[in-house]
Amino acid sequence: MSDKIIALVDGSIYSESVCEHAAWISGRTGAPVELIHMLDRREAPGKQDLSGSIRLGARTALLEELAELDAQRAKLVTHRGRAILEDARAIVDKAGVDEITTRLRHGDIVEGIADVEAEARVIVIGKRGEAADLAKGHLGSNLERIVRAAHRPVFVASRAFTPIETVLVAYDGGRSAMKAVDHIARSALFAGLSVTVATVGADTAAAQKELADAEALLRAAGLNTSTRVLSGQPETALAKLVEDEGFGMVVMGAYGHSRIRSLVIGSTTTAMVRTCKVPVVLMR
Repeated sequence: MSDKIIALVDGSIYSESVCEHAAWISGRTGAPVELIHMLDRREAPGKQDLSGSIRLGARTALLEELAELDAQRAKLVTHRGRAILEDARAIVDKAGVDEITTRLRHGDIVEGIADVEAEARVIVIGKRGEAADLAKGHLGSNLERIVRAAHRPVFVASRAFTPIETVLVAYDGGRSAMKAVDHIARSALFAGLSVTVATVGADTAAAQKELADAEALLRAAGLNTSTRVLSGQPETALAKLVEDEGFGMVVMGAYGHSRIRSLVIGSTTTAMVRTCKVPVVLMR
């Protein structure tokens, strides 16, 4: 099994940030970076017969012309994909990463991730894709599909890269939240960072016990750790804490423990990714 950082680049305004965050992860972990650009099926040459009811030689000539246009379009799409990967590689290389590979793949992005996921330690993707400016209030559809399907941590890059020193862990006691704490304790990525574990709800003995257990695990790993109990709605309270205290990254479970895992991303998770201006790491 490999230990790659899989970074998905699509030419959107988020792609540069994806590359810079992937390089930052590599610098802290020593892991190589693989840059992947997917040529979606929608970009494949069209199969539609546009010749209508034209007959005889004219129809044949038109079909040949359409076939040539399809071939030209396929070449252009491929050249564009390679150019995107070349630009991405230059960004990662400039950041000091020694081991970089690139891969141009055809097909559905989720199927493509499934093929390479076993090689990855983390998947880095932008919050939105190439239509970002047209949908500022929505997450990219590919992001949601990848989070539902992925078994590795998904690092959702913010629009701009800023060096990260502090981490907020959104903790609800669920399985994916506990997995997130364990991952932080074991990963070189978080070494030397300051970690705050926060839960939202009543300040009960049970809540304090859960936080104390999480804090003990992180402190045992040598991490400077503190805890918080916040009141209010989770997505609002957590987002306000991130904004007010300038956390550099949020780590949380992709699903609350009462969510239907196979159908939706947890509502709090979706709201946090949508509203936070910092990277969010999602754990299954």
